Amino acid sequence: MKPSMLARLDQLANRLVEINSLLMQEDIASNMDQYRKLTREHAEINPLVTLYASYQQANEDILAGQEMLADPEMKEFAQEEIANAKARMEELALDLQKMLLPKDANDERNIFLEIRAGTGGDESALFAGDLLRMYTRFAERNRWQIEMVSESPSEIGGYKEVIIRILGHGVYSKLKFESGGHRVQRVPATETQGRIHTSACTVAVMPEADEINDVHINPADLRIDTYRASGAGGQHINKTDSAVRITHIPSGIVVECQDDRSQHKNKASALKVLAARIKDVQLREQQASQAATRKSLIGSGDRSERIRTYNFPQGRMTDHRINLTLYKLDFIMDGELQELTNALAAEHQAELLAALADSL
Repeated sequence: MKPSMLARLDQLANRLVEINSLLMQEDIASNMDQYRKLTREHAEINPLVTLYASYQQANEDILAGQEMLADPEMKEFAQEEIANAKARMEELALDLQKMLLPKDANDERNIFLEIRAGTGGDESALFAGDLLRMYTRFAERNRWQIEMVSESPSEIGGYKEVIIRILGHGVYSKLKFESGGHRVQRVPATETQGRIHTSACTVAVMPEADEINDVHINPADLRIDTYRASGAGGQHINKTDSAVRITHIPSGIVVECQDDRSQHKNKASALKVLAARIKDVQLREQQASQAATRKSLIGSGDRSERIRTYNFPQGRMTDHRINLTLYKLDFIMDGELQELTNALAAEHQAELLAALADSL
């Protein structure tokens, strides 16, 4: 490990000693805010310092083994001890570097997942429906909850646009790399000559915003329109002005919601999506700036970037950011995304480790 990284670990070890001393003070319980802050910091630092102690112990084992090399009777044992300690140090060094990586504050959040049909007309809308099913099945496999927020069905099936809310542990951490352009190559059901068509959809994965702390929305910046909902939903939904359209004037972001029969519920849902979209714009700007110096666009949030191709005739899926091709398209479209999401997370982690090594 680099001396600068070891110095950082020494600082954390010293800080843990300081925190333990502060928590032992008699008057600490009288200041609950300070107590909570210290215990939270202790919980974050302690596992890292414990791992660092194991790293230091492995280093001491190497030094002890080197001293024993001079004794002919202990030489073979010492060589084995040194080899084992070096192997432990390598593993511990990698684990320490991973623990030093900056945490994504949004990883544990719920998300709004938005799918929009793009080029390709009706076939694009059908593919949007296929993507929705893929993500829904993946959510079911992870035992996450799914809520329909807004949908604009296509006349022949699928969706022009659909937004769902996914709730569960670590949802954003698993799906945050799905944002971008998704291209499909297949023979449409309406194609009589068997020609392969190419169409595309865009996917946006937005962490749910904390309405109090994350995004401040001035009511004066909003234009709220109500209108009669269209499409399926029975007689009542089409007889009242229950649908809501909210325009955020400064950014030009427009959100519509008409899935509930209650205008108040539609308005509340639309405001949540609006807050998530505003937060998403802020995140994308930050991520794009950070990704400017990286080779990969993982984490850049670039919606215009074509990230993946689904080729049905060949049964393959290719993620262009990490050059990963899997010949198991049927399983992927049925929601088996674990191999893909793990590969994307691993590549992103490797990028962060490289950036950490450069900065320390």
